[in-house]
Amino acid sequence: MFNRIKHFIDTFLLTELWKGMSVTGRYLFGRKFTIRYPEEKTPQSPRFRGLHAQRRYANGEERCIACKLCEAVCPALAITIESEQRDDGTRRTTRYDIDLTKCIFCGFCEEACPVDAIVETRIFEYHGEKKGDLYYTKDMLLAVGDKHEEQIARDKAADAKYR
Repeated sequence: MFNRIKHFIDTFLLTELWKGMSVTGRYLFGRKFTIRYPEEKTPQSPRFRGLHAQRRYANGEERCIACKLCEAVCPALAITIESEQRDDGTRRTTRYDIDLTKCIFCGFCEEACPVDAIVETRIFEYHGEKKGDLYYTKDMLLAVGDKHEEQIARDKAADAKYR
């Protein structure tokens, strides 16, 4: 009986509406959280997962040994790898493609790689106007890695501190 009377009074006085309006009032006159995107950037974690890149060793040779672990672990089946064996007995990729329209940026490919060949950079400002624009080939991935190697190395060093 008491609950029914309390419910009637709460309904009549619109207490839920006033509670909601008080929250609105607190944020209306409080500090704003708006960021003006192109000019201002939000802080980013060193573990942010963005555009993929392939890395090279210091001597210029690509790191990927075509073990295909990244292809096997990819839940979205976004990675395609073809490989061949060299004259010296090592195996290297002839084709390494990532379809970013399929990729879910989970980071499993990066975790599975035994030689840190594939990484996800902090780059999030990229786009494609057609589906083919977001299909990254081996040469495109190596170019991204070459361009941003310093940042990738810093992020890897910072990430090693957390492990």
